[in-house]
Amino acid sequence: MADLFVYGTLCHPPLLAAVLGRAVAGKPARLAGHRVALVAGEGFPLIEAAPGEQAEGLLLGGLDAGEVARLDHYEGGFGYRRRGVSVATAAGPVAAELYWPEAGRWRAGPPWRLQDWVGQSGAVVVAAAEDWMAAMGLVAPAVLAARYPQMLIRAASRLRAAAAPAPVTLRRAAGAGDVVVARARIPYAAFFALEEHDLRFRRFDGSLSPTVTRAAFVSGDAVTVLPYDPVRDRVLLVEQFRPGPHARGDPEPWSLEPVAGRVDPFETPEAAARREAREEAGLALGSLLAVASYYPSPGAKTEYLYSFVALCDLPDAAAGLGGAPEEAEDIRAHVIAFERLMELVRSGEADNGPLLVSALWLAAERPRLLAAAGA
Repeated sequence: MADLFVYGTLCHPPLLAAVLGRAVAGKPARLAGHRVALVAGEGFPLIEAAPGEQAEGLLLGGLDAGEVARLDHYEGGFGYRRRGVSVATAAGPVAAELYWPEAGRWRAGPPWRLQDWVGQSGAVVVAAAEDWMAAMGLVAPAVLAARYPQMLIRAASRLRAAAAPAPVTLRRAAGAGDVVVARARIPYAAFFALEEHDLRFRRFDGSLSPTVTRAAFVSGDAVTVLPYDPVRDRVLLVEQFRPGPHARGDPEPWSLEPVAGRVDPFETPEAAARREAREEAGLALGSLLAVASYYPSPGAKTEYLYSFVALCDLPDAAAGLGGAPEEAEDIRAHVIAFERLMELVRSGEADNGPLLVSALWLAAERPRLLAAAGA
């Protein structure tokens, strides 16, 4: 049995329960001569020596070897290792261990406060921790840490899906026991991930199917936004090299698309649309008009798209080169008349789903938007 002192995000009961696999009530404790600080450039804390200060936390008593192994799996990917300390409790000093950051790996920033973190990040981090712990024994902690930003995006996507499910009027309404997962595997995990599930699902005759294996390509929610100037009756498209057409063997791997990008873990789809428009085309968007929210390929991908048409000013100078250099993006923006967009749709040069969906929506709504703009 082991006693551990936790001082950061693990003081949040839902996260601690996700990591340990059960709810644990810790006792208040503190470590003199130390402080808890935000890791510079990250969303999690560290502990460091700080004369005259006290690090507040919880003492977890009587953890078994399996629970300690779970904590090691969760903390180990980020270079945190157990270290012996003496902490103060209401009953007196207690010898315990804490997770100490690897020397030189992280740099301390401003003070970290649990209540601020819970409000800003807690729900998403707890959901990501569930995925992290589900990978125990399947994926090494260091590999999980390398793709942790993607895990946060996936966790936020899962929470978004649960919070706002699409209507169920014609299709089957899912109930308890309608999908039974016998085994899950993660044969590949990097920027994206591949999951395999051995499962049974409810058939339309009411019975459960035989156990089948189904694979899903895991990526997070994303946004697309087609900028439209109703005064000039023109749109902006971006062009860039795409690995999908290249890997398919398409001799033309440069693609015309709306502005697009993934929704970051702690932002809304609308905020992501505005951010991507700034990054890819230097545009400040006006009103965002919701086109549709949809799975582009539900037979194989977890990706869910939020597509918008955005009203904005598109002078000739809006065309040009852009993209985020740190992401090796090389993007060219085209400003073209609406009729030219529809020519591209008819010819097949516009050949990706989000652009087609948004162009057809705009074609239907364009008379209203032109009238509202006085064009």
